[in-house]
Parts: sequence; C-alpha cells; structure tokens
Amino acid sequence: MNPNRMKLQKYTLQHLLLITGVLFCFACTEEKPKEVKTETVKVQKNPFRFYKDIEVKPGLNFEIVSWGKGVDSIGGYQILMSDSIRNNYRSAAVDRKGIITDAWNMDLDNDGNPELYIQLLSKKNVLDLNVFEYAGGDFNKIGFPSLSTNQKKGYAGNDKFFIKNGDLFRSFPVKDTADSAKTINKTLQYKLSANSFSASEVK
Repeated sequence: MNPNRMKLQKYTLQHLLLITGVLFCFACTEEKPKEVKTETVKVQKNPFRFYKDIEVKPGLNFEIVSWGKGVDSIGGYQILMSDSIRNNYRSAAVDRKGIITDAWNMDLDNDGNPELYIQLLSKKNVLDLNVFEYAGGDFNKIGFPSLSTNQKKGYAGNDKFFIKNGDLFRSFPVKDTADSAKTINKTLQYKLSANSFSASEVK
C-alpha cells in the first residue's frame, strides 16, 4: 500500500476523532436553558380619588385633585390653576367632607371671573357644592346655601345638579302633597349676584 495514502487515512481518522471529541465536549458543557421566572408586577393604586382637568379657555386650565387615606368621605382636595400664556400658576388646598363626584366651571354672575363648582356626595344620597371664584389671582370661596325649611319639605336626598342654558338647577324627588303614594320632582334654580347665591323654585 502506498505510504502516503496510509498517512492520509491516519490523519483523516485522527481528524474525525478530534472533531467527535470536540463535539462531545460541547454537548457535555452546554448549559441547560435557564428557567425564566415571571414575577407578578404589583399595580400601584391611583393615589388620587378624583381628578379632572377643566379648560376655561386656551391656556387657562384648572385641575381638581382629590386625595385622602382611610375613610372615603374625609380628606382634602387641591385646585391647581395654570395660565400658560401669562406663565402664572396658583393653587388652593381645601379640606373635604364628602366624596367628589364631579367638577365644572361657570360664570353664573357674568362678571368675567370663572367660578369652579366642586360637587360632593356629603351623605349616602345627598349632594353639596363647594364654589370658588378665581379673581385677582386668588381663589375666593362662595358659600353655597343649604335648603331652606320650605325647600326641604319632603326632601330625602337623591338630588341632582344640572346646567341648562347657562343656568344652574337642582332637582330632587319629594312626596306629592295631594297624593302621598306619588313622588314629584322639585326643581330649584340658583342665581349668583355679588358673590351671594339665591334659589327659587321652578314651577
């Protein structure tokens, strides 16, 4: 047999053994895929019980932010004013007794100063309003009137505030004086003059 051919076969066999050995080593040292541990991401609860951004006009915004720990009906809220055109920013912090359910702006007395109406559920089914007028760079609180003795006749809550044609109304069910088995809706209209509210019943 040709000696060169024998050497070639010898080297080929050696190379095959070497390649087999290397592959065997790789197979032995190959790491098993690591198990991916999935951790449950804890979703943080929104710290604000209520938030609303009210745009009065382009560049002038009021943000209402309510917060509080523990009992829902006790806490505070903040009114944040941003006048980005004039680079003017103001805020007011207010104690809260009740759960804020809505907020809006009006200019009920037509004096050019926006009023902010913050609606609170003061009891299980009784609504109340906190009213602030923003004028001269300050938030001025305007006392919202309680129902008079006459207006309260038959009142048991479940009231609603609503706006119609730029006016503010409040309606609630009362027992019909003619038939106690029936209920009718009583509606009050509110007027604002010189930072003082008055209410009259709508017939």
